[in-house]
Amino acid sequence: MNPYQVAHQFGLKTLEKPDEHTGSRVSMKIGLPRERSKDERRIAVTPGGVSVLKANGHDVCIENDAGEDARFSDHDFSEAGATVLRSTEELYKHSEIILKVAPPDETEYEFLQHDQVIISALHLGNTTELYLKELIRKNVTAIGFEFIKAPDNSFPIVRMMHEITGSMSVQIAAHYLENNQDGQGIILGGISGVPPATVVILGAGIIAEYAARTALGYGAQVFVMDNDLAQLRHLENSLDRRIITAMATHQYISSALKVADVVIGAAMVEGHRAPCWVSSTMVESMKAGSVIVDAVIDQGGCIETSHPTTHSDPVFVHNDVIHYCVPNIPANAARSATTALNNLLVPFLLDIGDAGGIRESLWTNVSLRNGTYVYKNQLTKKSLAQLFDMPYRDIEMLIASRI
Repeated sequence: MNPYQVAHQFGLKTLEKPDEHTGSRVSMKIGLPRERSKDERRIAVTPGGVSVLKANGHDVCIENDAGEDARFSDHDFSEAGATVLRSTEELYKHSEIILKVAPPDETEYEFLQHDQVIISALHLGNTTELYLKELIRKNVTAIGFEFIKAPDNSFPIVRMMHEITGSMSVQIAAHYLENNQDGQGIILGGISGVPPATVVILGAGIIAEYAARTALGYGAQVFVMDNDLAQLRHLENSLDRRIITAMATHQYISSALKVADVVIGAAMVEGHRAPCWVSSTMVESMKAGSVIVDAVIDQGGCIETSHPTTHSDPVFVHNDVIHYCVPNIPANAARSATTALNNLLVPFLLDIGDAGGIRESLWTNVSLRNGTYVYKNQLTKKSLAQLFDMPYRDIEMLIASRI
């Protein structure tokens, strides 16, 4: 098998760490359960990632068919050194760390073990008080993808998924503009003598950047709106001023939506619910057959008329406007998204093992500490405490007090 075939089959392998024995390293038991969330097709680690974890002394077990939708077979994982289990309950019982894409659903609560570690997305738009209380009750340490912050203040896992989401959102919108999807029957880029479609992007973050790049690649006319002037200026410069920018005021948004063929909802604040920028009245003013892709619906959405949909039933029509509001857009590019997750998550797992376990790692790894939202029977994120009117303790205080 040549190098290209290896990379194609297993994804790019995370570089193995040198075998440095610090005296604190521990061997961990890592579990990869099958995703139960509707239409979630990703898995957090590739077979290549499993081989790296095994080479560093960790045990990995995976539920059967967990990687099937991402086109990784049980055989691929077993060849890499993982133990394939048929029971979800058995996997939870034998794992110290549960690594998932979506958070555990209610059917999995009974499988959660006391003092276990859960690393997954949190999906703020769907988080429940019951889930948080169950984690607290069982003294689970929970780390959310949305909160893991790098030393440069970026959110690496969120960024990677947002790059995919931004690119795919424009592809999706182009599809639903077609006649057989009850769209306007236009193409994004136009042709000679026919003007291009107008794409309005709300927000100027990573989703917006990659949506704008893709829309420009199609040849569309692109408007980007945000209330952060510095971000708009940065995006203008990085895209060679090929976009039109405006502050996200009621007046500008209302005017833009009246001429928009596509609206990409990408307004969000990291670690918080997305702000609602578009009212139902604004949606009523849009052209019949235009398309809204609310790309931050997993954070609550930034368009009033949005509500979550699924990959199997992705759209609904409101006021003759097509709404695509699937929370996990990258799941439809499951293999690419899985490889991206693997490349970011495996180094964190290696760090936890090298530090001597999750408690020791939280002392030294600021990114993981930022990502933790439940620790030692306490909610540790103020934003979640405010959302659910629950008490919280700052994780820095919990760690400093050795609780």
